[in-house]
Amino acid sequence: MVSETASHIPMKARPRFHANVWWLIASAFVACLALLPVAALLLEAVQGSSGVFMHLRDTVLATALPETLILLLGVGILAGLLGTASAWLVAAHDFPGRGILEWALLLPLAMPTYIMAYAYLDLLHPLGPVQGALRWLLGYSGPREFRLPDIRSMPGCILLLGFVLYPYVYIPVRAMFLTQAGNLLEAARLLGTSRRSLFLRVAVPMSRPAIAVGVSLTLMEALNDIGASEFLGVRTLTVSIYTTWVTKSDLPGAAQIALSMLVLVVALVALERWARRRQRYSLSAQKSRVLEPFRIKGAWGWVAFALGSLPILIGFAGPAIYLVTEAWKRYQFSGLSARFMSEAVNTVVFSSFATMVTLLLGLVVAYAMRIIPGRTSLWCFRLATVGYAAPGTVIAIGVLIALGGFDKFVDQTMRNWFGFSTGLLLIGSGAALIFAYSARFLTIAAGGIDAGLSRIPLTFDHAARTLGRPPGATFRHVHLPLSKAALAAAGLLVFVDCVKELPATLLLRPLNFETFSTQLYGEAARGTYEEASIAALAIVVIGILPVILLARVGKQRATPR
Repeated sequence: MVSETASHIPMKARPRFHANVWWLIASAFVACLALLPVAALLLEAVQGSSGVFMHLRDTVLATALPETLILLLGVGILAGLLGTASAWLVAAHDFPGRGILEWALLLPLAMPTYIMAYAYLDLLHPLGPVQGALRWLLGYSGPREFRLPDIRSMPGCILLLGFVLYPYVYIPVRAMFLTQAGNLLEAARLLGTSRRSLFLRVAVPMSRPAIAVGVSLTLMEALNDIGASEFLGVRTLTVSIYTTWVTKSDLPGAAQIALSMLVLVVALVALERWARRRQRYSLSAQKSRVLEPFRIKGAWGWVAFALGSLPILIGFAGPAIYLVTEAWKRYQFSGLSARFMSEAVNTVVFSSFATMVTLLLGLVVAYAMRIIPGRTSLWCFRLATVGYAAPGTVIAIGVLIALGGFDKFVDQTMRNWFGFSTGLLLIGSGAALIFAYSARFLTIAAGGIDAGLSRIPLTFDHAARTLGRPPGATFRHVHLPLSKAALAAAGLLVFVDCVKELPATLLLRPLNFETFSTQLYGEAARGTYEEASIAALAIVVIGILPVILLARVGKQRATPR
């Protein structure tokens, strides 16, 4: 009887063990897919001759690298100041309109950087409405008598990127101000600390981890930008990669510049970790108190509202009003063109398909880490989510090298065996573009799904196992229904990022294939801004969707329970 029971236990446990192992194998496969562009990039860069790199170092990197570093430094400082100050204003003060600013400060997230540059290039043109109104007010007759400094410059690029990217700092810092213990701030206030010192000596040091994370995300987005930098005359590494590949048709050279850019990304991440290596933050074991906002009354309250509205006005309201005006003029003149409808279909179809693929891959790596916790599943999760740290241009070059080599191998094989050519199967069909979207935004899907799964208690798994449910049934009937909200939120974020993605779309789109972002880029490059106003407005409207989601989540977290 004992031997019969002992032999019965492994037979029952074996199916569950094998089912879980298949999830782990699938997770490792997803990690390999995500690492494929980086591995192909490294291989292509190593195979390139050293002479090519020396030439690129002297002609391209000597200019692009310093300008990139200056841009990152300026954008990081400006976005850090704007995000931290805005977060402190709405979290620690109570004034008229504070509730509006809490969610409105997120609106610049809906404005892609290249649309921001596209709008301000027309608004601040010497013959544009802003400078025309200033000359009328000051009594000047033409641009030769008075004109503002040219927006096409490094300071102009820093200002525009800083005002559109500061929400990446505002979101985590405001959350830190709202959730950190109010006891320390009240103790400092009782000791006679002024409100200015309270902010500089207590609140900011406590929120340094959130500031560091927010600034790091800001720098990643600035490094990924290609449209704004090119429109504003700043030759960054991203712009250099694009021009080296598209203009000069030098793929090895573009791969070597992309590798240099990847090294810069790794250095930024390492610097952020090094800066926080000795910082430890903990809350008191006593009952913590929520930060009590300071009431600003009278005219000073409206001054605070005006100061808090300034980033919204520059980073969203001004460009949005311009886009609505120009789009309405264009619609009245010629309506919606057939080209616009085809671009809308291309944008929605490719972004939707890429979102479904990305959610499926993210679900695999997140679920494997839940059911088989350990170093293997954790490393698969980490390796599968490295794509978001790499700029879209780097991922696009890696995908182009990897899938282009596969297309070449298949074509040569079919020529030798069957005597006909298959052409560009993956590159020409748009599969490479979907692969690039998935590799780049897999972090968003996997992270969101993992957060949703972590809220499901493990007791549900134990109860399902006790009732005899196999792992597949537990996944379908327990985990999947309870994580639908996390899947929907992650899918929305991935979809919007796919719609806004410009560098990868420019490099990997099939021939005669246009989306909203590429059509906007082409019209802005030609200077015909009015032609792309409707497409730009459509991108902004789509980009508002995750802002609404973030505002609702932030409001729920800020509500006292």
